[in-house]
Amino acid sequence: MPHLPPPTVILLASVLKPLDDTRMFGKFGRTLARRPDTVVHVAGRAAPHPADAPANLHTHTLLRGTRLSLDRLRAQLRYGQLLRQLQPGLVVVHAPELLPLTLLWKALGRGRHFLYDVRENYALNIRTQRVYPEWLRGLLAGAVRALETLAARRAARVLLAERSYAAELPFAQPENTVVLENKYQPQPGETLPAQTGPMPAPGQPLRLLYSGTISELNGVFEAVAFAQNLRQYWPEAQLTIIGFCQQPAVLARLRQLVAAEPGVVLIGGDVPVPHARIVAEIQRSHLGLLPYRPHPSSAQCVPTKLYEYLAHALPLLLPPNPLWQQVAAPYAAAVTVNFPHVSSEFVAELISHRFYPEGPPAAALWAAEAIKLGAVVDSIR
Repeated sequence: MPHLPPPTVILLASVLKPLDDTRMFGKFGRTLARRPDTVVHVAGRAAPHPADAPANLHTHTLLRGTRLSLDRLRAQLRYGQLLRQLQPGLVVVHAPELLPLTLLWKALGRGRHFLYDVRENYALNIRTQRVYPEWLRGLLAGAVRALETLAARRAARVLLAERSYAAELPFAQPENTVVLENKYQPQPGETLPAQTGPMPAPGQPLRLLYSGTISELNGVFEAVAFAQNLRQYWPEAQLTIIGFCQQPAVLARLRQLVAAEPGVVLIGGDVPVPHARIVAEIQRSHLGLLPYRPHPSSAQCVPTKLYEYLAHALPLLLPPNPLWQQVAAPYAAAVTVNFPHVSSEFVAELISHRFYPEGPPAAALWAAEAIKLGAVVDSIR
């Protein structure tokens, strides 16, 4: 019997992203698991193992507590144990806090490679989003940027979730950088629509959708106010908010609003929502809302849900963001609105607009990005 070489072991890891995260598990994990003689392991925040996962795609919990709990420190120990136990040939790091151990792992062995997947401009977010005390923001942002710069020199490739990061991040050198945008990967067995559904007439139920991360910056309160204002013109307008909120004070305020507003439904909130559940809401909705507040950390980024809505031919309501309008314009996918304001002119445009005359765009799908990811892995020696 010939001696068969062992399978290639790939580890994808984050701390705060759930095990069924759409980018880490759904896109990277499923794409890499299709490679021959490959075993893929995904490590992240506790979440149910997807029932439809292929047999060679495994999950490991790094974090069970909240982002501010002691368990976040234990996640580092669990990650180190996984590196020793699995002995991967390739690690894809989806969170900067895992870079120090990854750099140590690479330095202590031969034939070890890692990719750094930059999902956010972390230093910019730390400086501008007011999550941390003001005195700490500059120090923390500088430390993260220094760590990323060191990691970029050691990484086989730096992967960017946004095209804009190529200009924003000084460590993103063109010769070692690949853009892999957050386009939509259909659910296993999912059939995408060939065209958009009919828009109901005023007087009929109109289902509005806010999906994804629930936060003030992402405009959840603007979404509620918009739905309230729209009911002056469209009494049967209904809003579904579905996603996860990491800020208890924001969630408490939202729940108070929802309790007093019969036309608004909240799904999730204090627990992550399986992506398949979000897709089901996209499929039954009439309008997808992107009511983001203007902010430096999001102005040049394309939200994942924009691609999700495009792939399902869901009509969009966009704020006046030139980049997002540019993405949606070729498909007549959107109407622009200054959230949360509603006018008779806006309603007239909404009724008369012909959305997606050519059907949903193939350019919104992950397939082309999957080919690029495969080429990156193939290039590692």
